[in-house]
Amino acid sequence: MSKNKYVLAIDQGTTSSRAIVFDAAGLPVATAQKELTQHYPADGWVEHDAQEIWRDVQNVMREAVARAQLGTGDIAAIGITNQRETTVVWERATGQPIHRAIVWQDRRTAEDCRRKLAEGVGSAVQAKTGLLIDSYFSATKIAWLLDNVPGARQRAEKGELCFGTIDSYLLFMLTGGRIHATDATNASRTMLFDIHRQDWDDALLKIFDVPRAMLPEVKDCSGEFGATLPEILGTSLPVAGIAGDQQAATFGQACFQPGMIKSTYGTGCFALLNIGSNAVISNNRLLTTVAYRLNGQVTYALEGSIFVAGAAVKWLRDRLRCVKDAAETASLAAMVPENHGVYLVPAFVGLGAPYWDPDARGAILGLTLDAGVEHIARATLESVAYQTRDLTGAMKADGAQTPTALRVDGGMVANDWLCQFLADMLDVAVERPRVIETTALGAAYLAGLATGVYAGQDAVAYGWQCERRFEPRMTASDRERLYAGWQKAVQKVLLK
Repeated sequence: MSKNKYVLAIDQGTTSSRAIVFDAAGLPVATAQKELTQHYPADGWVEHDAQEIWRDVQNVMREAVARAQLGTGDIAAIGITNQRETTVVWERATGQPIHRAIVWQDRRTAEDCRRKLAEGVGSAVQAKTGLLIDSYFSATKIAWLLDNVPGARQRAEKGELCFGTIDSYLLFMLTGGRIHATDATNASRTMLFDIHRQDWDDALLKIFDVPRAMLPEVKDCSGEFGATLPEILGTSLPVAGIAGDQQAATFGQACFQPGMIKSTYGTGCFALLNIGSNAVISNNRLLTTVAYRLNGQVTYALEGSIFVAGAAVKWLRDRLRCVKDAAETASLAAMVPENHGVYLVPAFVGLGAPYWDPDARGAILGLTLDAGVEHIARATLESVAYQTRDLTGAMKADGAQTPTALRVDGGMVANDWLCQFLADMLDVAVERPRVIETTALGAAYLAGLATGVYAGQDAVAYGWQCERRFEPRMTASDRERLYAGWQKAVQKVLLK
């Protein structure tokens, strides 16, 4: 075991940047968080200021360590987890981004993706990457930046520019520009990485017109990536774990055996099913992705990606102003005995799995004069469960066995009403862990495994604790009636 018993996890998400200090038992000691500015320069476009992210990350790291009342000498390592697919291109010499980061939700390259599909390269891309061609992933975002920022493509080809997902940019900045690297999970979300050979692929780079010179080195999820500049925290610390947010949550939930499944409910919702060492390619519009890579050994997952979950509750709060905070949705939903035929399809930025329709837009259906804000709040929460059932149904069609339980995490699962409705709609037990911020916990585990804070995966699995288990109690007829209504609602917004 390490003499230093703490790990600092950076959790850089879509709506905020956080730092959490975890102890040797995997329990959070102190947290600091800063909300992130969202930029919407055009319809379907979403951007972040990478320099704002970097400033915020430094501040929350310092604040979390101070709140934990620790010296930096007490910290064994730093782990990073991040919003995946979000694309940054910056100057190798200065670390200066050439444009705001293009966020995973951004749909500006949807037309480019349609052209690629029309060219007939979709099956070849899926066979190598496990992904469906979509503007969700990084490849077309990189090409857009190179083609729309004057001089960028020429500079990239000369090796003057770096591409990275947020983890890679933060690692570069933390190490003073010495290290340009990423981990296998983030690489697997770019549409440029062969998940079988575990390397960048020249044929994919040609399809998407991305120069190899700008790509980071790809490493295991756990291991020493580089050391931080001493001036950031007062001493140099190793960055020893990196994973994209959903893979980090899978690790934090100790889903280490094939057939185990977790679903994270944050801005979006992402369900990952451990499928072991064989990268099965989905026939039902799911993604095959790297769950984690340790000591060169890859574990794969089937993933279903829902673009809007908690973001719909944020929309209720910030745009409709019909709730003061997210917690109010549970009490509103409980005020009505049923959904009254009201469905909200939260296709604000298109629909993800299993529909993959970037042009679909959100809708509230089934409104009558006696429907009120409580019905809309209920429909918003219900939509999260219906979308999760869409994913688990696709997994079953791909040959997955019905899981014994669904492990859930993320900010939304503090909502008991939602957890119960999830259990009812999926007809499977829903397990909420003692630590629901498993994304940051997974990053801490990966960093701590590399530095001796945690003894191994068995110790991580042993440390997982269920805080509450929700058992299904809805009748089968009610379940199927409600889900059939959802399926009809979705058909009304699909444009594909």
